[in-house]
Amino acid sequence: MTENNASMPDWEKRFRAPRVGLPEWAEDAPDRSLFVSNATGTFELYAWDRATGAQRQVTDRPNGTTDGVLTPDGEWIWWFSDTDGDEFGVWMRQPFGGGADEPAAPGLAPSYPAGLALLRGGGAVVGRSTDDEGSSVHVVRPGAEPVEIYRSRESAGVGDVSRDGELIAIEHTEHGDAMHSALRVVRGDGSVVAELDDTEGGTRELGLAVLGFAPGEGDPRLLVGHQRRDRWEPMVWNPVTGETSDLPVDLPGDVAAEWCPDGTALLVSHSHQARSELWRHELADGRMTRLETPQGTVSGATARPDGTVEYLWSSAAEPPVVRSTTGAVVLDPPGMRAPASVPVSDVWVDGPGGRVHALVQRPAGEGPFPTVFDIHGGPTWHDSDAFAAQPAAWVDHGFAVVRVNYRGSTGYGREWTDALKHRVGLIELEDVAAVRAWAVESGLADPERLVLTGGSWGGYLTLLGVGTQPEAWSVGIAVVPVADYVTAYEDEMDALKAMDRTLLGGTPQEVPERYEASSPITYVDAVRAPVYISAGVNDPRCPIRQVENYVERLQGRGHPHEVYRYDAGHGSLVVEERIKQVRLEMEFAQRHLG
Repeated sequence: MTENNASMPDWEKRFRAPRVGLPEWAEDAPDRSLFVSNATGTFELYAWDRATGAQRQVTDRPNGTTDGVLTPDGEWIWWFSDTDGDEFGVWMRQPFGGGADEPAAPGLAPSYPAGLALLRGGGAVVGRSTDDEGSSVHVVRPGAEPVEIYRSRESAGVGDVSRDGELIAIEHTEHGDAMHSALRVVRGDGSVVAELDDTEGGTRELGLAVLGFAPGEGDPRLLVGHQRRDRWEPMVWNPVTGETSDLPVDLPGDVAAEWCPDGTALLVSHSHQARSELWRHELADGRMTRLETPQGTVSGATARPDGTVEYLWSSAAEPPVVRSTTGAVVLDPPGMRAPASVPVSDVWVDGPGGRVHALVQRPAGEGPFPTVFDIHGGPTWHDSDAFAAQPAAWVDHGFAVVRVNYRGSTGYGREWTDALKHRVGLIELEDVAAVRAWAVESGLADPERLVLTGGSWGGYLTLLGVGTQPEAWSVGIAVVPVADYVTAYEDEMDALKAMDRTLLGGTPQEVPERYEASSPITYVDAVRAPVYISAGVNDPRCPIRQVENYVERLQGRGHPHEVYRYDAGHGSLVVEERIKQVRLEMEFAQRHLG
């Protein structure tokens, strides 16, 4: 360790330590892989030739790059090029061995990405979304103009393409429920092969998800995720014959899967109560074999042609590592290692909608502690027993950290996720309030030193919380938040408009009272806690104008607040920028908590 590293605080080391993502491998050239790393201080794409061990940086952009995919033959790397994090752009491609970038899908104008499936022999099926035209799907072949095969005003995207390129699976929400997709399989000319719609035209809240076509040549079977038993689990659907094969897995919680390369088995990912594990499911007889992984969270996994499985694992205490079922570490980035943190403990609290699960990290010493309620985004997401540098930074500074999997979170059954309707924001905050009451009554949290914070939807809940629960919170720190729901709806990307219509039951013109009740700006004059806001000026998800509206209201009443604006989108991929933001947030909290 250098002298500079020796004097660096642990919380900064966790951000700066080189990290790697799970390598993706080319289906027909498995020695060629692509992964994401922050080795240069910015998250970028890297190519890795396993046969020679050679690695090279593929992209190099000021605000980073994380979206990339290998062609099946491993000859090309496709990557998405936006402008300073605005998520609006075009697909580019670069030879695997290096060379100049070139447009990967010439003829397609810039858009938001909505799925991508690469064809053998060149070309791709490209999903797009624009605010003016909605969603569309295009077949791109070498030397030919792109052919549009699908269009809808509602959200839709490319799920996968069959190995022979004959069948294309599209996830769509033409029924108007953006939280529950239906499936359509079409041919390359757009003609419909089959439909699968568990929503029954939008009358039932049952979603479907494309998990991938079978790997065999000429095999039309599609692995599908469904919610027919009130959780996510897989089944096999043959869109040509219409036959479905149920794959009941006797495990609690949500179950996802992918094909093993030989098509005889599935790699099953099982998530339950904020932790996850891996299994192998034999299609012939349904036999399940658990793959040994430590307790914690598997953030991604892939079955290799040699029968091994590679997976990205971490826990709240232990930094992420890419492992193999052989026992080996697959990728070991050079340089400084991220220091460990403290483990989480599980807390279950009775809330108005049922038992609420929270994850708690405690600093050294005796409570009550100053406590940070770090609220996850999504909202259809969940906090898990996984390594996260920001909560660990709060713990290093003497704070307890509480993360709440409120109603709307995934991983606790369909009913828990789908409870988030119409009283948006207010429902989640009821669950946060129940856990807050436990934290104070148990002696964990000092009620005079409580920080409410979060990013994206968590930032939205932060601003809504300090307005609707003004006595409960000492400081509010909102990162890339929704602050003015009506203005956010006007400016946000089209796919999020569809989600808001689903969550709130219509547009701001159709249900104005719901948008008003769920908007932080409605309650801005009731806010008592000092407020810190950070926002990306290019953010298409939580656009800057609606943040400025909220800030103007705080300024108008002379309320203590600070705003940090940065030149990127919905978060930053630059390590030093992230460190700067976390430092500003902690300094704000410490200053106002005394």
